[in-house]
Amino acid sequence: MGSTNLLRTRTSTGDHGRPVPVVEMVVPVYNEASSLVEQVERLREALRATLPVAWHITIVDNGSTDDTRVVADEYVARLPDVATIHLVEKGRGRALRAAWAASRADVLAYTDLDLSTDLRAVFPLAAAVLSGHAAIAVGSRLAPGARTTRGPKRELISRAYNRLLHIVLGTRFRDAQCGFKAVRADVAHALLPEVADETWFFDTELLVRAERHGLRVLEVPVDWVDDPDSRVDILSTALDDLRGVWRLLRELGPRRAAGPLPTVRSAAHVPQPEAA
Repeated sequence: MGSTNLLRTRTSTGDHGRPVPVVEMVVPVYNEASSLVEQVERLREALRATLPVAWHITIVDNGSTDDTRVVADEYVARLPDVATIHLVEKGRGRALRAAWAASRADVLAYTDLDLSTDLRAVFPLAAAVLSGHAAIAVGSRLAPGARTTRGPKRELISRAYNRLLHIVLGTRFRDAQCGFKAVRADVAHALLPEVADETWFFDTELLVRAERHGLRVLEVPVDWVDDPDSRVDILSTALDDLRGVWRLLRELGPRRAAGPLPTVRSAAHVPQPEAA
């Protein structure tokens, strides 16, 4: 896809007569009734200000036990550019799988609702994929140029985890778990059947499998501020991630290439430098 396509918009329409979006931004949520509307409004404003292509937001309520479902449905009822999906079970991977599989957009993206990532990075994230420069673009808190504000414990765990991926699985990306990513639709649809995880390890598995297929994963340095109200259980998530790493190591080996995906255009396969 050439760079001249970056400013295009779709002319075809969806089931409700609205333009099919070029970028679908998915927001997984769990028990976020109190902050949902305010945060999605911030996201809508950022997309209006930064993306020169048709976009759409999909809120995925995955197993909330508060009033998130009611709040989300009432909110989107008056908006043409926001929709909701409701799932019974929790899991960020499960939420992304459901929304991406149903989307007709060219670029499938997501952001965590806390919006810890500075939303000025939305444009370079989407542009990297739309221009054909990368199959997947990820916000990175560890790439040169990134500015991150978080406690020493989280910083240490993040760096140790990504270093482990580099050593054990031969990964080249620096930050697997930043909740800010975009992927070309044909790449996502080809990779999703291979990705087994439905929770936090989904991100890592998607990126590892993409690299094994020779797909370019481009890191976009971001400004990122830790959410002090984060409900992520660090210890439980870390243990689940380690189990996921062990599963991939047994299945894929430390560095074995998987070959190109037959349903993905060859332009997405870009030679990568050898890992140090």
